[in-house]
Amino acid sequence: MEAMQHGEDVMQQHAGMDQEAEEGGPVPLSILQSHGIPAADIKKLIEGGIHTLEALAHAPKKELTAIKGLSDAKVEKMQKEAWKLVPMGFTTASIVAEQRSELIKVTTGCKELDDILEGGIETGSITEMYGEYRCGKTQLCHTLCVTCQLPIDMGGAEGKALYIDTEGTF
Repeated sequence: MEAMQHGEDVMQQHAGMDQEAEEGGPVPLSILQSHGIPAADIKKLIEGGIHTLEALAHAPKKELTAIKGLSDAKVEKMQKEAWKLVPMGFTTASIVAEQRSELIKVTTGCKELDDILEGGIETGSITEMYGEYRCGKTQLCHTLCVTCQLPIDMGGAEGKALYIDTEGTF
């Protein structure tokens, strides 16, 4: 979510960019001029096959320093500016741990099955159930439709359920 907000901020900062970039397309390298990168260096990047800000941000430093006329210091400066403007899509472990701590597990109604699932069916993910005919898959789904509506302290999620019967057997 933070990366999305950063991306929106970048787009708002550069409202004067061409129409393609405003629609969420690739951002041209020319935007780097307003961030202190000389036009000659931008031209070298383009001649070297780097045409967008995203390509610059994701390119290996070794590939960029191989472009004639670009030193390590210039490449580092340009990439730092590109990283400020392009959301890189990385998430730190602390953010992932925080998100995982907020997950709710819905009880299946069976203590032994909850123990196997380490607390129940996890929200925010897809859980696939399969088995032979008449082994209890439908019964478990019906039970989950009820338990997901229970209060959190009773093993529910205080949510709602939508049951879609694709076989017409309900």
